[in-house]
Amino acid sequence: MSPLRASPTFAHISEAFIADAWDVVGRKVSKERLLADIYQTAKFSVGLPIAPDSDAARMFRLVLGEGRGLIAKRNEIEDRAVELLKTNDDYQLLTSIPGIGPINALTILAEAGDLRRFRHHRQFLKFCGMDLATIQSGTFRGQTKLSKYGNARLRRTLWMAGQVAIMQKTNSFRDKFERYIAKDRQNTHLRRKAYTAIAAKMARTVHGIINRGEPYRPFFEG
Repeated sequence: MSPLRASPTFAHISEAFIADAWDVVGRKVSKERLLADIYQTAKFSVGLPIAPDSDAARMFRLVLGEGRGLIAKRNEIEDRAVELLKTNDDYQLLTSIPGIGPINALTILAEAGDLRRFRHHRQFLKFCGMDLATIQSGTFRGQTKLSKYGNARLRRTLWMAGQVAIMQKTNSFRDKFERYIAKDRQNTHLRRKAYTAIAAKMARTVHGIINRGEPYRPFFEG
């Protein structure tokens, strides 16, 4: 556990809470400030204080138990995926991509099959429903957007992998996302378009990695 730094600004914050929660939040910039903010927010939460034996506390423990059960099942599936696919070359290539772990790799292989059958990445994008389509009727021409006619499970997996990738350090996905939203970081519409662009980039990268037979290299596009 990292030692706590002396900070007069947060002298009123419980050091015991910060020490206990230090490893829970993982790697964060200004971790002490983040934990202090969480502590302060919790002090004024509408759900506090409550009695340990209250209905609210029992319901929270019930939901928490369900969450832990789902995590245990996810870990079991992940361990099984690693065991089954550890000698699969395509699996090894996919897990070299930021954001793609055992379950995402398993899902991509199960839903897409052999990606080499897609001769061009546009074919794979269409299979995923990430190709662009425009609604037209007579002289009317609607807005161009993702068709979403393809494999929804595969599209969701690539979307989720992209979300994970942009939260990691130094990779081309995060770099593209940061450049996309640089003009207005608070613009929700721009961020939504950026997430879509990252999901499409994830699909192109998956297709390219498998077809080239080479693991992911950060910023190989440059």
